[in-house]
Amino acid sequence: MKLHLVTDGKHSSDSLISILADVHRYADAIHIREKDRSAGELAELVEILARKGVPKSKLIMNGRVDAAVRSGLVKVQLPTHGLPVKFVKEHYPYLGAGCSVHSVKEAIDREKDGADWLIAGHVFQTDSKNGLEPKGISFLQTISESVSIPVYAIGGVTPDVLPELKKLKVAGAAVMSYVFSADKPVDAAKELARKLKGGTADEDIL
Repeated sequence: MKLHLVTDGKHSSDSLISILADVHRYADAIHIREKDRSAGELAELVEILARKGVPKSKLIMNGRVDAAVRSGLVKVQLPTHGLPVKFVKEHYPYLGAGCSVHSVKEAIDREKDGADWLIAGHVFQTDSKNGLEPKGISFLQTISESVSIPVYAIGGVTPDVLPELKKLKVAGAAVMSYVFSADKPVDAAKELARKLKGGTADEDIL
């Protein structure tokens, strides 16, 4: 199973760069979800990360096709109320595009529209969705069985729930708070990677 990390938009540039330079080796993908930054700021962030050794191939620009194009990335994550995936595929056919979904119908429709993967949630209780009832494992299972493209779980994902996810036909998990709100993000990312992929040493999970 793959581990996607999603930035939370709460860190300064220096802090975010430092965190990503440490955690990227444990992640299969890193979603740059920084809503308050301009396309220019995002492009600069990507270039600095590349110089710090974070492969551009791991980076996915969340919600900002303009910033992805400007920074030379080839993957975007499209939120529910963002650009339609059909539009993105028609105008930027070289971009891989994932969609965030919150229902089985959305999942089926986005696959028909050309999405390359889906992030479905929120699955478990999470402070970032305080007051909203989680969708639950059965929701995730139904989505994963209703489409043929990869599905990633998001929302309240911690090491404790990974055994439940591993029983399902899901491609992996997307994680925000557990890593980016942690006192030691690299340790949190390493723990998630070990639980998802197995192994006890760094070389076993890379």
